[in-house]
Amino acid sequence: MNRNTFVNLRKKLGKTQAQMAQLLGVSIKAVHSYEQGWRTIPAHVERQLFFLISRIVKELNPEKQCWVIKKCPKNRKYNCPAWEFNAGKLCWFINGTICAGYAHKTWKEKIHICRTCEVMAAGFDFVEGSSE
Repeated sequence: MNRNTFVNLRKKLGKTQAQMAQLLGVSIKAVHSYEQGWRTIPAHVERQLFFLISRIVKELNPEKQCWVIKKCPKNRKYNCPAWEFNAGKLCWFINGTICAGYAHKTWKEKIHICRTCEVMAAGFDFVEGSSE
């Protein structure tokens, strides 16, 4: 996530830098550093920010789970944590999902794929192209 995306998401949430620091469990100095580009935004902060924004964004396909949208074969679906935890609308949040045919090892690898996925795009159209 780059600094511009961080700022845009904070503004979409309607939070000050101090409020954002409290929500993310970081110092206000860290939020300043993220927004100035002095510090890389850690994966856990990015993930928390996406989760918070997902709670206020209207989903385009609220009745459809990821495995329906992606037309996952049964063997993939049944082995996927999104299916196991009935989290087909939050699949991007869960590590170990099998979206591209295999589980990604890191959040950075996973979110790179998620940003181009139609499941996440349904609720995060403003995030596209936000990776550095």
